[in-house]
Amino acid sequence: MQRRKLLSSSITALSAAVGTGLLSSCTIRREESSGISVLPTVRWKMATSWPPSLDTIYGGALTISQRVNDLSGGKFQIKPYAAGEIVPGLEVLDAVQAGSVECGHTASYYYIGKNPSFAFGTSVPFGLTAQEQNAWLYEAGGNELLNRIYADFGVLSFPAGNTGAQMGGWFKRKLENLNSLQGLKMRIPGLGGKVMAELGVNVQVLPGGEIYLALDRGAIDAAEWTGPYDDEKLGLSRAARFYYYPGWWEPGPTLTALVNQKAWNKLPAEYQAIFSTACYEANLTMLNRYDNLNGTALQRLVQSGTELVPYSKSILTAAQDAAFQLYSDMAADDRNFRQIFEQWQAFRKDIYNWHKINEFSFSSFSYNYRKG
Repeated sequence: MQRRKLLSSSITALSAAVGTGLLSSCTIRREESSGISVLPTVRWKMATSWPPSLDTIYGGALTISQRVNDLSGGKFQIKPYAAGEIVPGLEVLDAVQAGSVECGHTASYYYIGKNPSFAFGTSVPFGLTAQEQNAWLYEAGGNELLNRIYADFGVLSFPAGNTGAQMGGWFKRKLENLNSLQGLKMRIPGLGGKVMAELGVNVQVLPGGEIYLALDRGAIDAAEWTGPYDDEKLGLSRAARFYYYPGWWEPGPTLTALVNQKAWNKLPAEYQAIFSTACYEANLTMLNRYDNLNGTALQRLVQSGTELVPYSKSILTAAQDAAFQLYSDMAADDRNFRQIFEQWQAFRKDIYNWHKINEFSFSSFSYNYRKG
């Protein structure tokens, strides 16, 4: 008798929940065992900006998917889709905002046309290293500031990958001086692209899967992607010989998981915690993998004929001046940008002062006078 009362009560409660729209028959199936409610089965789709051939950056999405599955005992499942399978690689935010997919994995600076502040979610020229970027996002309130802007799009963001300091791009011919940039057609997104435009570059924005053909066929004269491991996979060394460094526009770029706010609100608190944890793991895992892979990939590229070339001091100085003039102009025109920039700039000043004393002094000695 007691068991029948409990079962009847559970069914009544479940019916009420369905009636109020708390459960979605499309994405959530709540199971019952002996009248005891258990966590739902949830299946999400994740659009990404990456081709699967770039296993480390696409691997950020795979890490999230795998860890969500593991931590939920298979009850919460996310299926990643490569760029172009659901939407083009540069339209992930649009798909998440529209609810076409529940989540996405992308770079927020692809969407500075929607709001220039999104650049800070990835990286800005002469900004923060990967370690500094993580400190700003996780501990200094950076991600909270970004999510205030994402709220206007009905979206939440989570740091979910980092490539580490990037290289400065592939060029078909050497840059003799600052004038060499005039009229040069280069694939470079984000605020780095805006700075290059100020220096006379004809900026193009292309997803990763389209870069090689554009460079090889002469549609562009130069291109940047990430670093040696991914650039080797894309075959960029076959299309251009000169490999510049450093990637001053992306000293520590974060990749981002975006989640539709309505889909997020439907998740049990346990699944929200699992998703957040999986993104945190993806962020650290990707950075570790790139640091492990890039060194040997660079050796292979050099051995095959790639010529490493440093940016001249004149180009770096002009780029830095143009970058901070751009920030000042954008802050004057956009209140959201100004709010994030001022907080970010104060953090940058403090952490630069600290790392100059500690990490920079150690690295300068060790890299130049190392034994072994």
